[in-house]
Amino acid sequence: MRVVGLHPDVLVATSAVYATTCTIVRGGDEGFVVDSPVLPEELEVLPSLLEQAGFAFSGLLATHGDWDHLLGRLAFGGAALGVAETTAARLTGAPGAAARELRDFDERFYVRRAGPLSLGNVQALPVPGKLDLGPHELELHPVEGHTEDGMAIWIAHAAVLVAGDYLSPVEIPMVRDRAAYRATLERLRPLVERAAHVVPGHGDVLDGARALAILREDLAYLEDFTLPLARRDAEQRRIDAANRERLGIDAGG
Repeated sequence: MRVVGLHPDVLVATSAVYATTCTIVRGGDEGFVVDSPVLPEELEVLPSLLEQAGFAFSGLLATHGDWDHLLGRLAFGGAALGVAETTAARLTGAPGAAARELRDFDERFYVRRAGPLSLGNVQALPVPGKLDLGPHELELHPVEGHTEDGMAIWIAHAAVLVAGDYLSPVEIPMVRDRAAYRATLERLRPLVERAAHVVPGHGDVLDGARALAILREDLAYLEDFTLPLARRDAEQRRIDAANRERLGIDAGG
């Protein structure tokens, strides 16, 4: 797991699996862990990472309900998990789904954990909305299209956008709803234009200019499903084929 500092109040840890990002943000004597790394040893060191960096811990946030973003509870047992209202509805509508998907992953890759995933106290947050963080506020913005749920988090005092599973430099859009995905990218555009850093759900942290370029590439992909030049490996072709099948789009776009 790699850890980088983006601002005195913002750290980002990137998992060795799926390049899943975990953003740690503080404001005064409060702090949140947003999303999660994946591997047990990565989760195990999160509390000590916060302690060594002098970051307070107030609770967990997740950008959406995919299992690989929900593992913070394995590092901080008993902590409340804040999610968008849409994500809370998703988790309530499919209880145990994230735990089953994690178990399937662990069985496939022979990963051993101390215990199963339990989401515990899930708090539904109004989105769009704001969340107090000491003397600062986090802005919560709705994002849809990759899944039916979720939120992006704008850390205004640090000019950092936590984008969830959007704007990835390593992964093309995984699209459930084409129109909603387009609308999300356009909604994020003004934030990207103001951002010093953008944290995608998967992949390295981006500066604002690179994130804006990826936003344009992703909009172009949604138009004709031509793969971006830098994202044409075998896995991206598999994702593209799954998108086309899901959306009923033939090989000609």
